[in-house]
Amino acid sequence: MRHIYLVTHPEAQHHVDGVVGGWHDSDLTARGCLQAERIAEVLASRIGLQPVEVYSSDLSRASQAAERIAGRFCVEVQTDARLRERSNGEADGRPQAWLAERRIPLPEYGDRLGHHDGPAGAETRMALVERLYPALDDIVRRPVANQIVVSHGSASSYLIAAWIGMPMTSTDRAFFPLTSGSITTLLRNDTLRLTRLDGQG
Repeated sequence: MRHIYLVTHPEAQHHVDGVVGGWHDSDLTARGCLQAERIAEVLASRIGLQPVEVYSSDLSRASQAAERIAGRFCVEVQTDARLRERSNGEADGRPQAWLAERRIPLPEYGDRLGHHDGPAGAETRMALVERLYPALDDIVRRPVANQIVVSHGSASSYLIAAWIGMPMTSTDRAFFPLTSGSITTLLRNDTLRLTRLDGQG
């Protein structure tokens, strides 16, 4: 049985400051660091002494959490920029209100994956899934039965879609409500791929 533990990074400074995350490289808060330590404890209790690999987005808030988790298992973190959150372009790092005033709402019908939200340089959702799907595929190809992936809220939602085999073009309405600091377990046996939303670590 393969287990992938998908971790959404815990509290980061941009959460506290009320600014847009995306590719804005904020650090974990002191509370977020404590949450990361707790996540590491939970994962250690589940995985025990079995071999494990730890992968992470290269953004600080994710990699800082991943370092604390990897330290519990005495392994190195393998960072991958493809595991980043969706970029909001020029809105990243600005107040949430700034983005809200300029955001173009997602249409009910039509090309939702190719939709541009408004801010210059923002990624479309299709661009996001086109980098996340191959990233997860590369991780799954590894022979280790226990893997930990530390990413971000929206990105993790699409990683779940990739895990269950949802075609990229069908993700325009896919959303899994993941909270900061949550652990989601992705399971696979010989015939099935399952997802267990565990909630807070």
